[in-house]
Amino acid sequence: MAAATGTSSSDAETSNRPDLEADIRQLREDIARLTEQLSRTGQHSYSTARRAATEGVEQLRVQGEAALEGLRTNARELEDQLTSTVREKPITSLAIAAGIGYFLALLSRR
Repeated sequence: MAAATGTSSSDAETSNRPDLEADIRQLREDIARLTEQLSRTGQHSYSTARRAATEGVEQLRVQGEAALEGLRTNARELEDQLTSTVREKPITSLAIAAGIGYFLALLSRR
């Protein structure tokens, strides 16, 4: 009876072996597909992040240019106002300029 049991377990191992080999092949194929998919996902994520960064840089550049143009406009307006004030009140403007010069000379001595 022992010999019969040993033979049947050997038959079961032999019949399970092709199934096991097929499962191992399937697992290898699945791992290869997952690896490829992760690689594509990583490349997609990289290009998405790069595109977002490029768009962000472009927006910052546009905002910076707009801010710079606003500063230039304000500087021109201030210059025009100063020129207008000096033309309207030349003596007062000269006195203010002399006072500021004197104050700066005092500060530079220290």
